[in-house]
Amino acid sequence: MKWMFYRFVLPICLLGGCFSCAGMGITVIDSLPGSALPLYGRCLVNDGRAELMGSASHIGFSFAGNECAVYTEGDGYLQYVVDGLDQKRIKITGSSHGPLLIRTSKAGTHSVWIYKTTEATSGPLFITQIRGKGLQPLKEPAAPLIEFVGNSITCGAMADASEVPCGSGEYADHHNAYYAYGPRVARELGVRYMLSSVSGSGVYRNWNSDGPTLPQVYEKAGLQLSDDRPWDFTKERPSIVSIALGTNDLSHGDGVRPRQPFDSAVFVDTYIKFVRLVKSKYTGVQIVLLNSPMLHGAEGLLLEHCITAVKKKIDMLYPSGKRVATFFFKPMEPRGCAAHPSVEDHAILADELLPFFKQLLR
Repeated sequence: MKWMFYRFVLPICLLGGCFSCAGMGITVIDSLPGSALPLYGRCLVNDGRAELMGSASHIGFSFAGNECAVYTEGDGYLQYVVDGLDQKRIKITGSSHGPLLIRTSKAGTHSVWIYKTTEATSGPLFITQIRGKGLQPLKEPAAPLIEFVGNSITCGAMADASEVPCGSGEYADHHNAYYAYGPRVARELGVRYMLSSVSGSGVYRNWNSDGPTLPQVYEKAGLQLSDDRPWDFTKERPSIVSIALGTNDLSHGDGVRPRQPFDSAVFVDTYIKFVRLVKSKYTGVQIVLLNSPMLHGAEGLLLEHCITAVKKKIDMLYPSGKRVATFFFKPMEPRGCAAHPSVEDHAILADELLPFFKQLLR
């Protein structure tokens, strides 16, 4: 009988066959598929996996004991938090690197939240399954939701040079959406958040091209024209949609590709249409328009004047709706890679913005 146990029963135990092992005093390893996890941010269930697409999209679960394993696919970076304490950013490469092992020295049950720090255009990251003891999906507490719409600044792009120095590696190596100003503000306020942002994007033109602009991809699940899946705007109902666009419309590009002067009339008209699109998705939502801390002098003032014109027009078109709110950051000399805000700069931006959002949520 002993040989039968080792040949047939023990392999079943190792594969998670709890019905065969529970009465024999053998530790059972549970398995939780990605499709069983509640999804937050721009993400979907794809072939039984949790597909994290947008910046700072995230999932949560709990486990018992000292260790669990998270199985992933795709290329990019994940940031994880254990029992409310920020851990580290992990690079994910393909599906053959082995699972992400999360360990803790403390006994008991532990909460884990995993965030995608790279953006949609860097490709999706998949959570295929989690293995450990006492696994349970986690839901975020009921709270207002803020959707942050924007460009590379909102994405947290080029902010984190802690592992790969500026000027080295790939574009995604310096992303850390978890520490971008939006998620920082939301966590400080105890509210939920979602990022709908794309690096280089603008209102009517991008950093160095005519498109696709953020308004053109906003209705796509993966924020890319090539994604034929529409985003389901009924999944979440934000209390506030914060829009921070304009930096790239006013950009002079790379100096090689021909670029026309900034057209303020086209910018304002296209921006108004985009705000109307957002309001059509979320009835009664509070719209917030932010300027760019990267623009100084005349260009900064020009953007502020354009934003003010958009606010006036929207308020006129929706006289019974909530007034559009505006917030203008102080100009900043960024310390991140490629003239972007660093992780430390995002903390400064969040501190500026925090009282404003706190007042709006009241």
